[in-house]
Amino acid sequence: MTETEGLLVPPGHGRVVATPAQRVTFKVTGTHSRTASTFEVEVPPGFDVGAHVHTRSEELFYVLEGELDVLAFEPRVRTPDNWRKWESSSGSQVVRAVPGTVIVVPPGCPHAFANPTDTPAKMFFQASPPPDHERYFEELLEILGNGGPPDQEAIEALRAKYDIQQLTPLRHG
Repeated sequence: MTETEGLLVPPGHGRVVATPAQRVTFKVTGTHSRTASTFEVEVPPGFDVGAHVHTRSEELFYVLEGELDVLAFEPRVRTPDNWRKWESSSGSQVVRAVPGTVIVVPPGCPHAFANPTDTPAKMFFQASPPPDHERYFEELLEILGNGGPPDQEAIEALRAKYDIQQLTPLRHG
């Protein structure tokens, strides 16, 4: 008889990958789940992930603390600058997500989040399938940890490697 055990990750535990641009705590990885990787993400003031889209990944965001501007729709026009001004053909617009807000992003749906406030925000983030986002976060935070403005060419190459089509630039600080 084989024993089956679940995984319990207490508050404050998990592997942390951090830079001045973002802090990501790995809560559940592909080692423990076949369906999704789960993270706690701290989003500092001024951070903007940039609008992007995945062809394979499905994501879920749950705002725990603070406020984030959030996009999760196909805009009428994908302008290359400010995604916060985008609007869908049905009238959807960017919303200010507060604690308790859930955002589900299916494959093919443009999405973005940014912290426009002067206080950090925190969210629960789940990405399927694992372990793509685990590897992506590790490599992205290496790039962002170099200091100075983000190396957009390196980020673009990294995102292409992990099924991320960048629509507007990532910004932080």
